[in-house]
Amino acid sequence: MKFNVPDMSCGHCTAAIEKAIKAQDPGAAIDCDLDSRTVSAETSLSEAALSAALEQAGYAVKPLLAES
Repeated sequence: MKFNVPDMSCGHCTAAIEKAIKAQDPGAAIDCDLDSRTVSAETSLSEAALSAALEQAGYAVKPLLAES
């Protein structure tokens, strides 16, 4: 899954996002890209659960459509 996280702007943000996801799925593989403000996650969480975890951590998210 890939999300746009407009308010992600620094290393603290990426750490908080990774912590929020890993609290729900410790085995998740997460890649945060500050330049594009996107988060890619390979996780067992549903899109709704992942979105809720990020929003609970204080970050609004917008799912990105998969490239075809």
